[in-house]
Amino acid sequence: MAANQGQRIVFLEEGWEDVKKAIEKLEEMLNGGMTTSKFATNEYIDIYTKCYDMCTQRSPYNWSRELYQRHGETIENYLTSTVLPALREKTGQGGTILLAELQLRWSNHQIMNKWLKKFFVYLDRYYVKHHTLPTLSQAGLKSFRQHIYEETKRDATDSILHLINSEREGEIIDKSLVKSIVELFESMGMGSLDAYNADLEEPLLESTREYYAKKREEWIATDSTPDYLIKAEAALNEERNRVADYLNQSSESKLLKVVEEEILEKVETVLLEKEGSGCRVLLANDKSEDLQRMFQLFSRLENGLNPMASIVENFISAMGMDVINRRQARLDGGEKDKPDDPKFVKALIDLHEKYLGVVKKDFSGHSLFQKALKDAFVEIVNKDIGQHTNAELMSTYCDRVLKSGGEKLSESEVEESLDRIVQLFSYLTDKDLFADIYRNHLAKRLLNQRSASDDAEKVMIAKLKMQCGTHFTSKMEGMLADLAVGIEQRNEFEAKMRQQDTKLDFSVQVLTTGFWPTYKSPEVTLTDDMSKCMDLFCDWHDNKHQKRKLTWVLSLGNASVRATFGKKSYDLQVTTLQAIALNAFNDGKTLSFTELAKLLNLDESILKPLMHSLSCGKYKVISKTPASNKINSTDKFTSNQKFSSNMRKIRIPMASLDASHNTKRVEEDRSIAIEAAVVRIMKARKTLQHQQLIAEVLSQLAFFKPQPRVIKKRIEALIEREYLERSADNMNVYNYLA
Repeated sequence: MAANQGQRIVFLEEGWEDVKKAIEKLEEMLNGGMTTSKFATNEYIDIYTKCYDMCTQRSPYNWSRELYQRHGETIENYLTSTVLPALREKTGQGGTILLAELQLRWSNHQIMNKWLKKFFVYLDRYYVKHHTLPTLSQAGLKSFRQHIYEETKRDATDSILHLINSEREGEIIDKSLVKSIVELFESMGMGSLDAYNADLEEPLLESTREYYAKKREEWIATDSTPDYLIKAEAALNEERNRVADYLNQSSESKLLKVVEEEILEKVETVLLEKEGSGCRVLLANDKSEDLQRMFQLFSRLENGLNPMASIVENFISAMGMDVINRRQARLDGGEKDKPDDPKFVKALIDLHEKYLGVVKKDFSGHSLFQKALKDAFVEIVNKDIGQHTNAELMSTYCDRVLKSGGEKLSESEVEESLDRIVQLFSYLTDKDLFADIYRNHLAKRLLNQRSASDDAEKVMIAKLKMQCGTHFTSKMEGMLADLAVGIEQRNEFEAKMRQQDTKLDFSVQVLTTGFWPTYKSPEVTLTDDMSKCMDLFCDWHDNKHQKRKLTWVLSLGNASVRATFGKKSYDLQVTTLQAIALNAFNDGKTLSFTELAKLLNLDESILKPLMHSLSCGKYKVISKTPASNKINSTDKFTSNQKFSSNMRKIRIPMASLDASHNTKRVEEDRSIAIEAAVVRIMKARKTLQHQQLIAEVLSQLAFFKPQPRVIKKRIEALIEREYLERSADNMNVYNYLA
């Protein structure tokens, strides 16, 4: 920019003399302790104008380069002649003295920089930009860094670290002083945090590591695990607050990581396994608050929760084994081994409920601890004791909950019990065995009208369906549907029966063979009245359903029999087979076991439990000679004329002729499932190695886990039936045959 025509030329030394006077006044103000320098408006305008004129004159009288150079020299001279000696004088006199002086000098420098920038603003606007030079502010910072910061940074860092360690020990420090020096370190990066990171942060991290290494050794030697963790938690919170108070925010993660490594990671195993106060002891004593703290602290470490989850799993397994051992002790002590052991199942349910709560509450439902709980209960639930499997015990427990006269529970308690038993069921390996036993129990409840609530039955099946899918519960749902559909037809037939001349109230329940368990169906000799009624039903049914075949299962029927002993009559609630047997003793007949077997056309295996229920049970409506609690083929039977009871309506139970489950049928179903899985896999893959095929079959079978040798046996069977073949090149490889 050219000077105006006729304007007086300002020579360098002449103009600088005026500027120098203003700078000297500024220095006097700063040295006098003023935090803000004050120039009168006309003084400032004169200096600004002088600098403007010197920078806008035509060459060779344009003094921009010289003024820029003298600006730097001015700052350098002030720093080396005034600031540096003052700081050197304070070095070694104590941390806060040096820091306070450095704070003052840094503040003064910022004020000087600001005013010089105002004086020489025209330089910044044109000369600096045109020649790509550092701005006046940058030049001032560089000068401070070169002459002051580089010499004082080590002493300043040592002083800051000393103050931080003092604060860690509980002393009160001047946080604003530390914060201002930290800001100085940040500014020395010239727009980055390089200086702060290298000159303050790295020494701070090293100092922190040393400090907490000593604290770790002190605490671990004297404190219990809960007390140690309380101190560790407090230390981490203090360091987080320290960053917020006066350090750069970027230091938080690094600082906390160092503390975590020193006071948590390096002693994690010691803390978890500490005798008398480790993780196992906290679990045993239900120390919820301490467990939560332990979880929260170790979750900060990479893989820090793995050792803790392992301890939790082992502890739960041990608690489960304790429940199992108590059952074993009862059996060893002479208690009868029955499929009904509600005490044992309730103990497992309570154990699961307790530690499910611990996982949810204390460990925030973390997946590692959910897996630990699952793995522990898979081990517990699949460890069978005695003759009866846990699948059978659990199914029998469900039966107690769902049948009338079983557990005395409200509707909400029934649903809660079912929820909990289904949770246990989810850990069972042999789900298909449970399903088979449960289906038998369900059939008995439904056919004997012993189900406490149809809604509860549907709820349980829905829970199993949600757990295992439609295929698992399709037969159970079919059983309920059979009974619902059969009501209309039964009512129609009963209306027809009322028109017939029969002495019996006769009704029939028609079931679908595929849904229901298979039962023994003896060809018993019926009474005339029964035969007549059955013939009537067959005729009626054949007219309505010509393509359906009926098979009578008399062992499942029940009857109400009017019996007179002496002058008193009773209504006996019995099975159909019991009713037929009782009918044989009308008119005071006496029959031997052999005669009765011939008369009724029953095998000994069926007649013995039948007669045992009538002559050896609680209600001895039949007397036998010789008297005993065992039925022999030489016994004789007659009606018990001395029988008497306070109740008019009496239910006489009879032992089931069928086992609670058919192991052979379960094994057959498993063989079919294994073969189906093998064929599915091989059809898709065409060629597969033996071990890969075994692994894929195991991954597909949801309701049981067969041994590899069982799978191998089924593969051999498929090879024999030409579904597969062994590879000619490698006997361990199978090919699919389409």
